[in-house]
Amino acid sequence: MAVQQNKVSKSRRNNRRAHDALTAANPDECPNCGELKRPHHVCAACGHYADREVVAMAEEVDLDDDAA
Repeated sequence: MAVQQNKVSKSRRNNRRAHDALTAANPDECPNCGELKRPHHVCAACGHYADREVVAMAEEVDLDDDAA
């Protein structure tokens, strides 16, 4: 079982944890639609990446017409 030799002070313990803080996200604006998106990711709103469409977005489907 691990037992410490000497007491670790609060200052030394907290200095060890100084780099554990989370950083905030870095959202970018999509050049096509203006929605916020993560850098180097496909836009979830319009499917564009680097000024070209890479994911075809489905048009809105009217369920009443399809059910009949």
